[in-house]
Amino acid sequence: MIQVARKVKNFGAFYQRALGFHHDSVRDEPAPYPGVKTEFTKEMRFILPEEVPTIPIYRVLNSQGKVINPDHDPGFEKEDLVEMYKVMVKTSIMDRILYQSQRQGRISFYMTNFGEEATQIGSARALKFKDVVFPQYREAGVFLWRGYTPLECMHQCFGTSKDFGKGKQMPVHYTGAKVNIQAVSSPLGTQIPQAAGYAYALKQRDRDACAVCYFGEGAASEGDCHSAMNMAATLDCPIMFFCRNNGYAISTATKDQYRGDGIASRGIGYGIPAIRFDGNDLFAVYNATKAARKLCVEEQRPVVLEAMTYRVGHHSTSDDSTAYRSVDEVKHWDTVDTPINRIRNYLTGRAWWDETQEKEFRSNARGEILRGFKEAENTKLPNPLLIFDEVWDELPVQLQAQKDELIKHCMKYGENYPLQNHEEMK
Repeated sequence: MIQVARKVKNFGAFYQRALGFHHDSVRDEPAPYPGVKTEFTKEMRFILPEEVPTIPIYRVLNSQGKVINPDHDPGFEKEDLVEMYKVMVKTSIMDRILYQSQRQGRISFYMTNFGEEATQIGSARALKFKDVVFPQYREAGVFLWRGYTPLECMHQCFGTSKDFGKGKQMPVHYTGAKVNIQAVSSPLGTQIPQAAGYAYALKQRDRDACAVCYFGEGAASEGDCHSAMNMAATLDCPIMFFCRNNGYAISTATKDQYRGDGIASRGIGYGIPAIRFDGNDLFAVYNATKAARKLCVEEQRPVVLEAMTYRVGHHSTSDDSTAYRSVDEVKHWDTVDTPINRIRNYLTGRAWWDETQEKEFRSNARGEILRGFKEAENTKLPNPLLIFDEVWDELPVQLQAQKDELIKHCMKYGENYPLQNHEEMK
């Protein structure tokens, strides 16, 4: 992976060789203009994107869970790999329960991670805890791998008094200082320049850590992504731009999102090392992320990672994906080539896992999650007055007046509100 990343540093020369520029160059007259490292040529020729080779997809496991090249098997110990598999399965079980609960009207909103479990767990396993994660909204597995519990996810989705965000965010917008992950925010792409800025700060004080920013290929169309990549490239910020290219940005397919060679090629355009890999292959995700982190930290420079995967579920509970893609397409990715099935085949092939263990674990995991669900659902909601807290260091006069007004209003008309479901107003 390091070799792949180093090769793309000379992509300019690659383009020239691919299109025949090199042989037509005027060798005794180098181009004097700032901002380019190339030569003059006497030939006038446009670089046509369809003539330039595309960036290949690195993989280790095939669709049946067989290792293609033994030299690239990460060599996980049995206990380690089984634990990774368990977190992938637990993420999927939690998704199913919370998705169904939204359909029952018990929570207001949810976004599943179906089909992207390997992308999350493989990358999280390759990071160090000191690496600061800037998530989008489909990284539940990263939270769970770093120590977030299903119960804590439930408290956040119900917005209870035990939610770390104190009920101020909509469901799946997890946050947790204890797992060194920044808060999820809804506006698309806002975390990308924030992560680049944080990486620049890390460069000044801790050269053994990096920022890791997750986003989808749809967010890569936002201006935030372009400005962040350019900033990181020119300032040599230690950040991994981790793009989950799952085929659809809500209802917009990739063919309507961009015309270039995916997202990895954009890294090349900004002068950033890049790699594209199979996001449904746990081993490929781990290897690529580990190598990218090494390059990022040791050379203090950004890296672009593009994980090719597929979003099996609807974009969210507010979306009906049958309106823009076929049922057969989804069925293929949900049955034939799922990341969970692929790694389970590998485990069973090595006699590290069997059907009895599978049934027992799934039953226990489902029981744990359902108990957490019940506990969270029956936990009181936060004190309504907390809406005014932790926004300003000192509450402005206008907000203090609004807070006083809310207290008076609830004292007078409290019987018209379900205040009994909240912690006492103090």
